[in-house]
Amino acid sequence: MTAAVRDAMVPQVLVVEDERAIVELVRYNLEREGFRVRAAEDGEHALLMVAEEAPDLVILDWMLPTISGLEVCRRLRRGRDTKALPIIMLTARAHEEDRIRGLEGGADDYVSKPFSPSELVARVRAVLRRTRPAVGADRLQYADIEMELDTWRVRRAGRAVHLGPTEFRLLRHFLEHPRRVFSREQLLDSVWGADISVEPRTVDVHIRRLRKALNAPGDADLIRTVRTAGYALELEVEAA
Repeated sequence: MTAAVRDAMVPQVLVVEDERAIVELVRYNLEREGFRVRAAEDGEHALLMVAEEAPDLVILDWMLPTISGLEVCRRLRRGRDTKALPIIMLTARAHEEDRIRGLEGGADDYVSKPFSPSELVARVRAVLRRTRPAVGADRLQYADIEMELDTWRVRRAGRAVHLGPTEFRLLRHFLEHPRRVFSREQLLDSVWGADISVEPRTVDVHIRRLRKALNAPGDADLIRTVRTAGYALELEVEAA
């Protein structure tokens, strides 16, 4: 496994903050705990970064240039692909009414400045456990598909499924983000690694291989093709 692919499988946090010192403090403490960290200095940049590559969690300052953190939060909650994205508000606005506005605006948690870096890391882990149980788990499951990460074993309805390394990573990514639609470019970044030069159509080849391995006669196809958008792991009955 290349370093780029290994990094792509580590939980990623997007820090949206215009104070560089705070960004570096948060980055240092999260990276020390094994997270990948990206940063945006304003709300508009943050929305673009999320559209390009969705993180596992967003730490979002309220007072931002161009677009406020609260408005960024509301827009993410309205987005089809980002409505379930975990968000922690990190702000100097510590009054109870501000906390209520932040939580009602869609934030999963609210941390006031000044803050303890170790507490923030604990909050990140707690929110991920609550909203994304797959992150950090050693076993993933969706519908009748089960994946054991430590042994690299995959089963569907109790039947062993034999996958190549790329198909395994592709299925793992889908299992960690069920029902979310990913474009070919997003899958290339997350599964192959952003530094790997691969044609987007390569994704289609591996999707076909994954489907062939997963789907025995009579099985529902859980890999949904979304025309002009990409692919998702989703039961059709849920998509209706």
